[in-house]
Amino acid sequence: MKIKLKDGSVKEYAESKSVIDIAYDISEGLGRMACAGEVDGKVVDLRTVLSEDCTLNILTAKDPEGLRVVRHTCSHVLAEAVKNLFPQAKLAIGPAIDTGYYYDFDCEPFSREDLDNIEKEMKRIIKKGDPLEKYTLPREEAIKFMEEKGEIYKAELIRDLPEDAIISFYKQGDFVDLCAGPHLMNTKGIKAFKLTSSSGAYWRGNSDNAILQRIYGSAFATKEELEAYLKHLEDIKKRDHNKLGREMELFTTVDVIGQGLPLLMPKGAKIIQTLQRWIEDEEDNNWGYQRTKTPLMAKSDLYKISGHWDHYKDGMFVLGDEEKDKEVFALRPMTCPFQYYVYKASQKSYRDLPLRYSETSTLFRNEDSGEMHGLTRVRQFTISEGHLIVRPDQMVEEFKGCLALAHKCLCTLGLDQDVTYHLSKWDPENREKYIGEPEVWEQTQQHIRDVLNELNIPFVEDVGEAAFYGPKVDINTKNVYGKEDTMITVQWDALLSEQFDMYYIDQNGEKVRPYIIHRTSLGCYERTLAWLVEKYAGMLPTWLCPEQVRVLPISDKYLSYAQDVAKELKANNILCTVDTRAEKIGYKIREARLNKLPYMLVVGEKEEAEKTVSVRSRFLGDEGQKPLAQFIDEICKEIRTKEIRKIEVQEESK
Repeated sequence: MKIKLKDGSVKEYAESKSVIDIAYDISEGLGRMACAGEVDGKVVDLRTVLSEDCTLNILTAKDPEGLRVVRHTCSHVLAEAVKNLFPQAKLAIGPAIDTGYYYDFDCEPFSREDLDNIEKEMKRIIKKGDPLEKYTLPREEAIKFMEEKGEIYKAELIRDLPEDAIISFYKQGDFVDLCAGPHLMNTKGIKAFKLTSSSGAYWRGNSDNAILQRIYGSAFATKEELEAYLKHLEDIKKRDHNKLGREMELFTTVDVIGQGLPLLMPKGAKIIQTLQRWIEDEEDNNWGYQRTKTPLMAKSDLYKISGHWDHYKDGMFVLGDEEKDKEVFALRPMTCPFQYYVYKASQKSYRDLPLRYSETSTLFRNEDSGEMHGLTRVRQFTISEGHLIVRPDQMVEEFKGCLALAHKCLCTLGLDQDVTYHLSKWDPENREKYIGEPEVWEQTQQHIRDVLNELNIPFVEDVGEAAFYGPKVDINTKNVYGKEDTMITVQWDALLSEQFDMYYIDQNGEKVRPYIIHRTSLGCYERTLAWLVEKYAGMLPTWLCPEQVRVLPISDKYLSYAQDVAKELKANNILCTVDTRAEKIGYKIREARLNKLPYMLVVGEKEEAEKTVSVRSRFLGDEGQKPLAQFIDEICKEIRTKEIRKIEVQEESK
């Protein structure tokens, strides 16, 4: 048997050998560090016996897949610790994930004190160093085994496995868990771990199922790596818009109003207003859009024509009962069907196209309660929506134009480096989810693929993520916790004009179906605000700040001059306030800094006499005295050009 190793060398053996034996044969050190094997590209357990020629890579915790094995084993140690301390808890699932691992339990919620005690028990288990032993059971025997232990979720998982599946278990001491592996040889292979949080989670992600208690943790090869990760967690908690946005008084939520229905407070509303005015002016003045304003609801008849009633009804808020009411309405989940009737209000010629309709649209979607999070996943939201009605020969260039507009918006906000492009395709194995013929889907998907390649935009392809009527480009980004959501969408639609009997008159006087592009230029305003807060840790670019300048008089003697400065600033459309409190100037400066303001203008006797201001900014710290007119010119230019200034001096709060 010839085993080709990662470095190209070959080991020959006369008899079968396990991966761990080969690791030790290569070197004692490698054997001790080994976590798993990669055989012909497939990750396998160290216990796997090799009996024929293959390529083998020994994985350690320095390898991503090796680290996943460490984390997976750590999840089993977590499960054992919970069962030791909370015998009534029932086990669900406990996979390794990109940031560590989690395990779901059916039991009472865990407190931080519980997590600390579980950690202590895990350390005891790891120190004991029980070997992990793999074995299999026949299907019925495996089900009976788990039922006798009271592990109803494990029994359910076994029943859902294919009839020919191998039912495997891992045993460590007296603890046994259903698992396919791979795992470390023993628990002592876990060198550094931490339980980070706990939360509720639906069994199998279905809101109709029981709510389980999920414990999150992470594990690394070294304590130094773990400490760096925990420090990173503290940083992202500080950036979490759900926490920071409330502290900054940008938004709040109230139980009696409802989940997923945030209240934008004055500061948050001001930021949204600034974004909206910018986008509307950009679209209308520079990209040739015409603005519409359409109803927030419509009869079910409209959604039946579009197909939303059949394909999207569960995601809509329906008003009325079809069996009882003469008319049933629904709050709109999108604007496209409404804008189609704007188009159909008069006959169009080929010369009239392309027509670019845009609307600042408030939409409603019945999201699962378990998906709600701050401003990123809500039930009512507002987007920069648009629909382009085009001739088929215009489609490619107009699609490129939509991508260019999206890119400009991202660049202006400083978010262009944080996104990934996805070609969201249909799933031919799930035909009932879509309208249209396969050849139409394949053609339109290829058109989008060609456009992205021509523009040199890297992208990934996602099967099953298309809308029911067409493929699209989704521009996605991640929040501070790594969860990815869609920011901007540009969609190719060759089908709905048929549904709505839309046409234009061509050069020969014939009726021709147009194509449609569904697109957002910025996307959801609420979600964009969340991403901006997280990216800039609340220190937004000056042009977006709801308070751009705060004037700080040294004492009440200079309050009149401070008011004069503020009046001049406001005359130049600069958002400013005056701190009129009888507090020491140092206190006022510290508070303004904590409020994440771009600029503070300190005024006293010298400034009043010379008609100047002492400028303190979060960018350069103390910028010294400047004539008021000079400061106004500088900040107005910064706001007008939407400059994103770098913070070069970090002043410490004292």
